[in-house]
Amino acid sequence: MTGAVVAVVFFIGLYYVTVTHWLLNPSLGPVIITVLGVLVALGMTELTSGLSNRRSLYTALTTVAVGVIIWWPLQYYFYSGMSFLKLMMLLVIAIAVGIGIGYLWGGDDRGLSARNGALTAVATGFIIFVDRVMRAWHTYMTTPGINGRPIKTNLPNTPNLHGDFWIQTTDTLTHLALPTITLMLISLATHSRFARASMLEVLNQDYIRTARSKGLSERTVIMRHAFRNALIPMATVIAFDIAALLGGAVFTETVFGWKALGAMFQNGLSQHDPNPVMAFFVVSATVAVLANLLADLAYAALDPRIRV
Repeated sequence: MTGAVVAVVFFIGLYYVTVTHWLLNPSLGPVIITVLGVLVALGMTELTSGLSNRRSLYTALTTVAVGVIIWWPLQYYFYSGMSFLKLMMLLVIAIAVGIGIGYLWGGDDRGLSARNGALTAVATGFIIFVDRVMRAWHTYMTTPGINGRPIKTNLPNTPNLHGDFWIQTTDTLTHLALPTITLMLISLATHSRFARASMLEVLNQDYIRTARSKGLSERTVIMRHAFRNALIPMATVIAFDIAALLGGAVFTETVFGWKALGAMFQNGLSQHDPNPVMAFFVVSATVAVLANLLADLAYAALDPRIRV
């Protein structure tokens, strides 16, 4: 039955995409944004407070409703000289609105509702951002220099590309696609196996059995007791990976033509120039120290006992 339902939904979606030529001129629109927003609200509420916390749930749904309502005026705002600074300003406003909605709904735990509202606001804002980028896809595809081949294999951007903020953003994202997938696949298996092993180890601890014996819900046991402690080893591994990533990915930069620290280090070695090599080590060491500092702060945030 599950396979049949999935097959029917898939073929209906495929037929709709084919008939409407959606891939050539994609967009989400208010209906799909509403559906995705409601799903995000339910997911955020389930993870943060549980669906039984009605005020937290109403906060998330109200935040989604506000996002859908302002979708129409935002379209005019997006066309009027959009920039990265304005985009960040909208993000800050969205977080403030989500927090305000959480406090307006009130309840015994206003802070929890406010946090859920802020997370839902960020997720809804991201969906609206994706919708606007998708609306620029058709114009980007027909721009001279792209000619129907949007996914690029080299350089961080298309030379001599003219267009507004959304065209430039789409161009940057298409150039980031392949290098990002490459770097993700390198560590995906390691991180997933490490996270699984850490979670299994935590689930066998005595305090997890105690939490379940007290009658706590499975969501509370997993999210508030097991998952936070399982993230402590992951914080260490991710800190090292961030330091290595920002320190330079020589092979990825060479293949995709990105002029970054890795390529600079390789050129310094091949040309016997010590200055780029020393600069590479200084930057890499600084990033490693900062990444470990952030990991230590993450330990304290994940486990209150470490603060003591």
